[in-house]
Amino acid sequence: MIVQELPPIISVEEASTLLGISRRSAYRAATNGEIPSLRLGRRVLVPTARLLDLLGLPADGLREQTPLSRR
Repeated sequence: MIVQELPPIISVEEASTLLGISRRSAYRAATNGEIPSLRLGRRVLVPTARLLDLLGLPADGLREQTPLSRR
């Protein structure tokens, strides 16, 4: 997964891959507020820029794409 190619919002599963942790650990961290997340209905999503900021990585190279265009 290349950081510059990440969309503005990613799933918890994608965040777990990026962080190198299990899916279960990522959901637990999102629930505890350790990973920035937002809930849309039953889905839990991670704002990519906030996650990269948490990791100390620049977010200015992210591709600009709306979540609806990911379909």
